Amino acid sequence: MLDDIDRRILTVLAGDARQSLKDLAARVGLSSPSTSERLKRLEERGVIRGFTLDIDPAALGYSLQALVRIRPLPGKLHVVQRLIEDLPEIVECDKVTGEDCFFARLHVRTIGDLDGILDRIADKAETNTAIVKAQPVRRRLLPLDR
Repeated sequence: MLDDIDRRILTVLAGDARQSLKDLAARVGLSSPSTSERLKRLEERGVIRGFTLDIDPAALGYSLQALVRIRPLPGKLHVVQRLIEDLPEIVECDKVTGEDCFFARLHVRTIGDLDGILDRIADKAETNTAIVKAQPVRRRLLPLDR
């Protein structure tokens, strides 16, 4: 379970994971060594899995984002999964229940690039693609209530 201090640490880190230990400690009201120890315990318990970098795909020329539902053809599940894992444009993929087996988020520069990716999958799976117009809710911190 998380106590109030752990929740404050997570909330502050969610806002800026790059801040110094000294600044984090000041914001949560602990000494730097105490804060460091709590961070270590949160990592050891698997609460904090890592510290990441958030890059804007559009700034790198990936102006088109798509969500693709993927239903492998009979006997092709593992082949399709390996293909998905090997496509660098697919930045997230969930294996799901229901008619589709995979739900993938990908970024491409052009519709032609999207077609090329879908063509690589077409002989192994059925796909259904939606272009993302906006993302009103970005990945965010879960509620930290008890």
